[in-house]
Amino acid sequence: MTKTSGGSSAPSGGGKRSEIAGIPTRVIAIGVLVVLAVWFLLANLDKVKIQFWVFTVTAPLWIALLATLLAGGALGWLLKGRRSK
Repeated sequence: MTKTSGGSSAPSGGGKRSEIAGIPTRVIAIGVLVVLAVWFLLANLDKVKIQFWVFTVTAPLWIALLATLLAGGALGWLLKGRRSK
C-alpha cells in the first residue's frame, strides 16, 4: 500500500499514471510520433519505382512509406492482443 497526496491508501500497482500538464505521457508520445511520421512522409515526395514479385509500379515514395506505416500499425495492433496478461 502507498499513501496518496490525499492521505488515503492506494494499492501499489494502481497509482496515478504519469502526465505532463495534465496530458498522459502516452498521448504525448503518440502525438510526437505522428508528427514525425507526417514530417518524414512530406519530406519524401519523389516518384519511385516499386517492384513487387511479379510487377513494378511507379508511385510517390510517400505512398509506399504510408502503406508500410499502416501495415506495421495494423500488425502491432493485431499482435497486441496476443501478449500474456
